[in-house]
Amino acid sequence: MAYGPSPIQQSQRAADYVDKILRGANPADLPVEQPSKFDFSINQHTAQTLGLTIPQSVLIEATELN
Repeated sequence: MAYGPSPIQQSQRAADYVDKILRGANPADLPVEQPSKFDFSINQHTAQTLGLTIPQSVLIEATELN
């Protein structure tokens, strides 16, 4: 299992920062933004190999199943 910020959202935020800097913004003046969307990924094959059973209630919450 892995829980972390959405890579797509992080890429979009990075592009937004680059855009602001290229338009003349001072990087020191830009606010630090926290991610607002997180991904929850479960690798079912690895869980099965380890003999783990992932409850259905947890699988439903996952944004990605491998």
